[in-house]
Amino acid sequence: MGSRPGGKKAARAAHTTHLDWALADFSGYIAADELYDGPFCILSIVDNHTFKRLSYHVLSGAPKHKDIERFFRRFHKALQARGLTLRGITTDGSSLYPEPIATVFGAIPHQVYTFHVLREITNAVLSAVAKVRKGLKAAAPKVGRGRPGTAAARRAVRLKKRIESKVGALFEHRYLFVKRRLNASERATLRRISRGQPQLRTLWDLMDEVYRLFDRRCRLATALAKLARLRARLRRFGRLREALKKLQTPGLEKALVFLDERLLGATSNAVERGNRRYRKMQKSVYRVRTKRGIEGRLALDLQRERQGDGRSATTQSLHKARAA
Repeated sequence: MGSRPGGKKAARAAHTTHLDWALADFSGYIAADELYDGPFCILSIVDNHTFKRLSYHVLSGAPKHKDIERFFRRFHKALQARGLTLRGITTDGSSLYPEPIATVFGAIPHQVYTFHVLREITNAVLSAVAKVRKGLKAAAPKVGRGRPGTAAARRAVRLKKRIESKVGALFEHRYLFVKRRLNASERATLRRISRGQPQLRTLWDLMDEVYRLFDRRCRLATALAKLARLRARLRRFGRLREALKKLQTPGLEKALVFLDERLLGATSNAVERGNRRYRKMQKSVYRVRTKRGIEGRLALDLQRERQGDGRSATTQSLHKARAA
């Protein structure tokens, strides 16, 4: 029947054999993230170029700064033992990471995941558009039942229909305010639905400037100067200042670090891909709900990843032998 590798044996090799294999072609750039599974939390470090999981740690509760620091310090010792240095790290916008990173690794480039920053800003823009819709809907005149009998009542009916049509158009085409590139038809639609609402056109202009901040063709100093002008412009608009307060957060500067560090990953897709694989595994293996079980399954996942090259080589050899 063959042997089945156990989680205990795989866990013992995770910090020795697997780490030697994963760090053999270490790029120097990593991505770190945390994954929550009920009361447990899984801390992960993945090479942001080779997509190899380098280290993991399972906590029984929510992580604290000390937990992150111990996790990073153990990985830092593994790098020093092999004569390797860390050149950059990418994380999400969580406040858990900046202090432990500075304590353990020192002044290395720290990149915040650009997707999370852009998602917060786009959600703020869509919320501002929703507020405009609600304001228009509230300003519509109330019309009684039945056919209007006076000229004023007929004007009120026509005004209400125009407002309802505009509210519906703003809802249907709300994605245009956060779309990165618009063609001629979409630009015409945006001008039509924002007619009479100058703050809506300003929203798209501001969103366009936000996208320009993340253009790799410019340097960090240029992007920071653009950001300062954008914030100064935003202060002139009282209605939009509260809706777009995400543009004032200091995490936005950290999301632009990759402009000067060409090899630094702007995203942490490497570690999030492993998290998605873990979520998929949890859907079919319901008994893995203890700390020991989670550690065993993660160790087996690392072992499967380490043996992937050998399996593909064996499969290709078998195919060639059968085709001969």
